[in-house]
Amino acid sequence: MKYRVGIVGCGGIAHVHAKSLEQMDNVEMVAFADIRPERAQEFADAFGGKAYTSLEAMLDAEKIDVLHICTPHALHVPMAVEAANRGIQVFSEKPAAINPEQMDQLLEAAKKVHVGICFQNRYNDNVQYVKRELAEGKAGKILGARGIVNWHREAPYYTESGWRGTMALEGGSVLINQSIHTLDLLTYLIGDPCACDAMMTNHTLKGVIETEDTLEAYVEFKNGARASFYATNAYISNAPVLIDLVCEKKSYRLEGPDLYVQEGDGAYEKIQLSAKVALGKGYWGTGHPSAISNFYDSLTDEAEFLVRLDEVDRTMRLMFAIYDSARSK
Repeated sequence: MKYRVGIVGCGGIAHVHAKSLEQMDNVEMVAFADIRPERAQEFADAFGGKAYTSLEAMLDAEKIDVLHICTPHALHVPMAVEAANRGIQVFSEKPAAINPEQMDQLLEAAKKVHVGICFQNRYNDNVQYVKRELAEGKAGKILGARGIVNWHREAPYYTESGWRGTMALEGGSVLINQSIHTLDLLTYLIGDPCACDAMMTNHTLKGVIETEDTLEAYVEFKNGARASFYATNAYISNAPVLIDLVCEKKSYRLEGPDLYVQEGDGAYEKIQLSAKVALGKGYWGTGHPSAISNFYDSLTDEAEFLVRLDEVDRTMRLMFAIYDSARSK
């Protein structure tokens, strides 16, 4: 089967989706929608298909099998619900939702169609290596972890977008946008969280954004593991994301695409992994093509989608709880 695909929201991340889809034999990109007509037309010129100025116009005019949602955060769930009501499968950029009510709506929509969320970093080779070792019991019990994101965003990144840095459209900043992938990897590798305590602030963008540029959290998990989480957009550059996972028999350090393993009290040794190339910015990871291909394979039950919605729900509920804790301070 060849899937007819539409993309709504033709910004930077949509290019990564389109380039990933372009590599696949079982899809045809037929339509693109954006409130800026020139952006939708740019995609139509580059990848084929037609340009539209709204999702509704595109869905009314085209027979679409799968919709890729690459719009501002607050639109993800309403657009997913619209597609689901028309029987169209959905692959959405993160975050899955900006509040618990939206998440509930998305779970209802997923009863009608397949819904995939783009947590592409689960597909990174270093993440999959650690996931396999944990599943095989090679590391023993997970004791604790830390996740650190030190990135850089300046005022124009927010002010020129028209939506970033606003509670209504972004729902937060450094946690819900830049470091949500790192939070998702902690739940993916460790399991179900049960408690958290958090604080957040705005160091560098006071008067520019309504939301946080820095957040830290302490998270407890049902299996007894504890994690420290720190994310900031106030760093001087976009440093590789760092995740440390400490287990009974081994410890793992994931730094960007690299992986280091320590056994007992020995030195960390670098593990050789395949050298994949990122389609977008290097610090986005290399998993977009794998995530998108896996989603399409799951539509015909050829494979299980690695980003199950129940696991996404777990990550999102933790994110909501962290925000609730930080905003209560």
